Amino acid sequence: MTATVETTSPAAEVGAIPSFTVTLKIMRFDPENHGPQAYWDEFEVDVHGTDRVLDALHKIKWEQDGSLTFRRSCAHGICGSDAMRINGRNRLACKTLLKDVNPAKPIIVEPIKGLPVIKDLVVDMEPFFASYREIMPFLITKDGKHPTAERHQNPEQRERFDDTTKCILCAACTSSCPVFWTDGQYFGPAAIVNAHRFIFDSRDQAAADRLEILNDKEGVWRCRTTFNCSEACPRGIEVTKAIQEVKRAMITRAF
Repeated sequence: MTATVETTSPAAEVGAIPSFTVTLKIMRFDPENHGPQAYWDEFEVDVHGTDRVLDALHKIKWEQDGSLTFRRSCAHGICGSDAMRINGRNRLACKTLLKDVNPAKPIIVEPIKGLPVIKDLVVDMEPFFASYREIMPFLITKDGKHPTAERHQNPEQRERFDDTTKCILCAACTSSCPVFWTDGQYFGPAAIVNAHRFIFDSRDQAAADRLEILNDKEGVWRCRTTFNCSEACPRGIEVTKAIQEVKRAMITRAF
């Protein structure tokens, strides 16, 4: 199916947003009504040049097939709910402009890989969050002191872990990792990134504990440095760099 762009008349307003028709080829999975096998479904949608993939999915659900199932929340690239594979790459549907993914051809939309599919584009995130919880993603102090004011940090101390505070737990990095696809026990990039955020926080006192957790055979040493995770991150976090810094801290105990 080829995308068709409407031509504007000479009287059209300057700055008018062009509209065109796209085809979305969506992987569907509905074991209750269609059996245990996934299948493909195609939909034609009239969209505008400013529309995102999420807008097209909404139009399909609201106007063509109400059974289409996917996650979304804020629609502004903050909540991380709508991570999915779009034309073979992990992306957030709410940030991906339709005009940027070759709308002249069918746009392929699939659930992210490595996690069990519940229905259509919705996956079971529990294995992902189980790894996240295991690295203790919260500030820990052990000195027994109860401060009467906030714990201060200078700009350099904050900068040390600033990049890894950007994680929105969308699982785009983890589900782009070939090791995670083949080894369901691997912690995955997102868990390591969130461990990094606290390991290098000057206020935290449990860095050694987190490093011990990640020293497990399914921990940080399973990373093969393919850079898929860094490429997939919608927030631009240098995921592979963070993983290497955790490896170095594990060897040198410098954090």
